[in-house]
Amino acid sequence: MSNLSEELYSLLVPLVGERLLVPRACVAEVIGYQTPAEMTNAPPWYAGLVSWNGQNVPVISFEGALGMPLPAISGRTRIVVFHAPGGPLHSGYFGMLTQGFPQLVRVSADVIRADPTRSFPERSPVLCQVRMINETPLIPDLQRLEELIAEETSVLM
Repeated sequence: MSNLSEELYSLLVPLVGERLLVPRACVAEVIGYQTPAEMTNAPPWYAGLVSWNGQNVPVISFEGALGMPLPAISGRTRIVVFHAPGGPLHSGYFGMLTQGFPQLVRVSADVIRADPTRSFPERSPVLCQVRMINETPLIPDLQRLEELIAEETSVLM
């Protein structure tokens, strides 16, 4: 196998105090911040809906979904639009608030390994933490996030 086939283009998504590592193929687009339309009785981590490509896309705060304080909106805030992997979201997409532009990285077995220094609850939206040179990003459970959003969306509608 060539080195190119052993590498995965990924994005380091900046959050408050954390970074997520996601395959580039999971991201549809990174858009500028727009104020989401609030959903009545939604949990704090569910920011609301934004219009993207002619459809309403739910937007969340990953920090909030982890039970951490919600980040302040700033001039660096962006929305990363993810392809919804599981299917329960009607739009097929969801957005996540970020604290800047994601950074493109190439990941291979040579630069990444499991980091067991933290554990996460069973139904957490985090699969694990990894060590990558000087970074310890989280690997999000995108399917779990989609399920959480779908549960809240069906309750709210």
